[in-house]
Amino acid sequence: MGALSFCFFVFWVSQVGFGQQTTDPKEVDALNKLIDYWNLRDKLNIIDDPCIQNATWAYEKANPRVACDCSGNTCHITHLKIYALDISGEIPSELFVLKELMDLNLGQNVLNGSIPAEIEQLSNMQYLSLGINNFTGPVPPELGNLTKLIILSFSSNNFVGPLPTSLGKLTSLQELYIDSSGVSGPIPQEFANLKSLQILWASDNQFTGKLPDFFGTLTELRILRLQGTLLEGPIPNSFSALNKLEDLRIGDLSGEDSSLEFLQNQRTLSILILRNCLLSGKIPDQLGEFSKLQELDLSFNKLTGQIPESFQDLVSLQYLYLGSNNLNGQLPANVLGRNITAIDVSFNPLSGSLPQNFAKAGLSMNAVGTSIDANNLQDKKASGMLQCLQADFKCSNKVPSKSFSVKCGGTGQTSASGVEYEGDFESMGSASLYTSSENLWAVSNTGNFISNPNGPQYIAQTGSQITGTLDSELYKTARISPSSLRYYGLGLKNGIYSVELHFAEIGMVDSNSWKGLGRRIFDIYIQGERVLKDFNIKEAAGGSKKALIKTFEANVTNTIMDIHFFWAGKGTCCIPYQSTYGPLVSAIHVSRG
Repeated sequence: MGALSFCFFVFWVSQVGFGQQTTDPKEVDALNKLIDYWNLRDKLNIIDDPCIQNATWAYEKANPRVACDCSGNTCHITHLKIYALDISGEIPSELFVLKELMDLNLGQNVLNGSIPAEIEQLSNMQYLSLGINNFTGPVPPELGNLTKLIILSFSSNNFVGPLPTSLGKLTSLQELYIDSSGVSGPIPQEFANLKSLQILWASDNQFTGKLPDFFGTLTELRILRLQGTLLEGPIPNSFSALNKLEDLRIGDLSGEDSSLEFLQNQRTLSILILRNCLLSGKIPDQLGEFSKLQELDLSFNKLTGQIPESFQDLVSLQYLYLGSNNLNGQLPANVLGRNITAIDVSFNPLSGSLPQNFAKAGLSMNAVGTSIDANNLQDKKASGMLQCLQADFKCSNKVPSKSFSVKCGGTGQTSASGVEYEGDFESMGSASLYTSSENLWAVSNTGNFISNPNGPQYIAQTGSQITGTLDSELYKTARISPSSLRYYGLGLKNGIYSVELHFAEIGMVDSNSWKGLGRRIFDIYIQGERVLKDFNIKEAAGGSKKALIKTFEANVTNTIMDIHFFWAGKGTCCIPYQSTYGPLVSAIHVSRG
């Protein structure tokens, strides 16, 4: 017997002969086959029993991670984590030999194919993460047999078809992440059985039918996200029972109008986003009692009446978005609380003066398209020009312009064809308006990136070369927005114009990695008409960091050109990092035809 073999023999005797159980040999064999199938041997080179005490791969933060339960006569593998390591291929049958698995994390990889029905054999599973992969086919109904599940994620995949009704059997489920998963059809009535559910992320799916009334019976819900679907309103009054909500985001509803009557007892809310929901009626005074609110977004609706005086009691409020409604009257004198950093009231028939403390440090405010006396907020001449955005305001210009060109998010430059693009690199906030030095154009931004690890950034940039163009530098920066980004041509001569919009996807990468699985999707409006729906730069250009020009024709009738980039809740949210979504534009060139 060689020295190395002898040492191993002694080690084996010491583990087995003195109390260290061995692992089920079928599980050991299956695990080794998985390691080789996914080419993980360099990261997880298990040459002895995987359940040995104090193994480096068993620690909670280890990745890959294998951990075991050795409480019986035989050890069993109970935890398997292969997270964000770009493993590929389909799920092999060997995985289902590990029948004692309680926690399986295969998130953020590039696994493909369908999820096998055999997954139901893992009946002890409590935590299952399959999110951010390339899985296809239907969501297997056999998932509904994993009745011990507490957390389930299959978000950011390419599934097809409806959610299986069998998921309603997961009555222990507390967290469900299915956003951007590709599923469609009605949300099953059987989901009414998920009484333990606390977190549901379900945005960016092709859900149809009415927003389910039964959601109001899921009274343990703390977080609910339902943006960018095909669901129809109204928001049911049953939602008034959800008094544990901390984060509610519903958006992009069609069908019937909704009201805010359901907002009664949700005083634990810190984030309330009901954007583009066909909300009508007045804003209820009791919203001012929601003292924990940090962000309130009721923009792009049909709300009427005045902004409640009670808003001055929202002591925690940081972001207030009320733009694109029919709110009238004046801004409450004390609406700007001590923590407010952004307020957007644009495109409302509001009047009067700015609040007394509007000039407070760190505040960004957008009052475009109102009759508020905003001379102290923005350039007086630009303010007058932007009143032309109001339908009943007739405008003319003694020295009209016939073109404007903007290098979005970067310094000015001249293109290979001789077009002089003016720089647009001003630092903008969550509710900002910036006007060019010669008042030829303006730009406004609304929205904040929640949970962005890079902080409040509204400019994207890259050092990489951009292909498919002679003007690579033109595409190395871009304006980005989490909600609404608008460019305005000011003082233009009325007539027909050519609108060139330049794009290159520089925020999402081309890669065989999970980092290449992101989808940026947004809409584009010119002069109020939607010219592109569900626009995906990367898909249209054939990859990231590739130049793309979209050209349109538009008619200027009141001296103003309005180009609106609008996020309608679609696309992935968090690839390659949190808050990677929303409109992006590299440059704009508008000229008289």
